[in-house]
Amino acid sequence: MLHTVKSGETLNQISLDYRTPLSAIIQANPNINPNVINVGQLIEIPGFPDPNTLPYRIEVSINGRWLRLFRDGVLQKQYPIAVGRMLYETPVGDFIIINRAPNPGGPYGTMWMSLSKQSYGIHGTNDPSSIGQAVSRGCIRMYNEDVEELARTIPIGTRVTIHP
Repeated sequence: MLHTVKSGETLNQISLDYRTPLSAIIQANPNINPNVINVGQLIEIPGFPDPNTLPYRIEVSINGRWLRLFRDGVLQKQYPIAVGRMLYETPVGDFIIINRAPNPGGPYGTMWMSLSKQSYGIHGTNDPSSIGQAVSRGCIRMYNEDVEELARTIPIGTRVTIHP
């Protein structure tokens, strides 16, 4: 998959965001200068499918407190969510799902799906009354049954667009 370099990004941070070794990114991009990357530059991230070839995409509205799942451009389902509270804003932009793992419960609920931004994800909750609120540390929080359904449906590499 191709990543478009954004302002302020470094190759090291891109490596951390995608949980991909820096050496693997450098190897996949033989013409890259690891010390100089430019805004708008395309960087191959090995190990992920091209999100444009996948049938699913996710759209998240921070202000609307919803997550919409699309398949081939058609809305399949809308889920209620919780988002980041003040000082822990939910990041805005385009990301992909880079992994998913069942969780034993607790504040992250029963499922965690990492976004291609270090420390952020879509996860369940042990506090269902928080859904609809701005209460998380920037992650997208869902009812456990909803995040489990979503995780069963979408493949790794699914694009996630988050907007205000």
